[in-house]
Amino acid sequence: MVVAGFGRHVLVETESGQRLICHPRGKKSQVVVGDRIRWLPSQDEGTIEKIEERSNLFYRQDEMRTKSFAANLDQILILIAAEPEFSESQLTRALIAAEAERIKPIIALNKSDLAEPFGRAWTKLAPYRAMGYQVLPLAIKPKTAAAPANDGQTAELMALLHGKKTLVLGPSGAGKSSLTNLLVPQAKVLTAEISQALNSGKHTTTSTTLYWVDEARTTALIDSPGFQEFGLHHIDPMQLANYMPDFKAHAQDCKFYNCTHLHEPGCGVISEVKSTVSASSISANRYRLYSELFAELSQTRY
Repeated sequence: MVVAGFGRHVLVETESGQRLICHPRGKKSQVVVGDRIRWLPSQDEGTIEKIEERSNLFYRQDEMRTKSFAANLDQILILIAAEPEFSESQLTRALIAAEAERIKPIIALNKSDLAEPFGRAWTKLAPYRAMGYQVLPLAIKPKTAAAPANDGQTAELMALLHGKKTLVLGPSGAGKSSLTNLLVPQAKVLTAEISQALNSGKHTTTSTTLYWVDEARTTALIDSPGFQEFGLHHIDPMQLANYMPDFKAHAQDCKFYNCTHLHEPGCGVISEVKSTVSASSISANRYRLYSELFAELSQTRY
């Protein structure tokens, strides 16, 4: 299994736990962390012969390039913070990318020790809880000594991670490295070792690395680089509503099978958004995000 990737080189872990550097045969490497590969030894390193079939591949795509995070995942932990305020657009995009690959997402909101900003952020996440997403409060590095890291929160998170391969995803500054160091105390040492092995110097944070949380190597945490943009150019705009649970619930009530949910008569989504009978299950903000995304993805295709 591939446990770290730096450019064209990857670090591979064998069934027995031995680690070695492998290279692709061609110029370009298609291998990502989490891949199972077949390799052949060459001197003290290896050559990648074949990538086994993947159960999923989590990636983002903009106009310029595709950025793959990891493959064969059980779930994705989207880590956001109460402060600085998180972007609902980025969260929505990450959730859509996870839904498209049928990977279970979990949302974790860091900095629960900051009462006011956390309260605001928690309220902002209400529509996501209503959609059935699991949303966890976390205080990874509390600001005050009087507020120690909440052991109950950490225990709840550990229970969710147990026995699974989880990609930790989030914008820069959300606390991903701190979370990795909390759950995998030896992470810094391991990163330094990998960096040395691959001779990658200081570029460790720009790469994706898999860490085993337990000695039995059944629970894995995959740390990924922070991002500021999350492109969804690989998603068909006509499929968007299927990847948004609040929209999907009403899209089946549309009069037309190819409804865009933007202007058609007899649209189940629009009638839900405009509903005056009860509070709409699709927030105005979510509908705005959908409209913007639909426009953005239509531009790239047609």
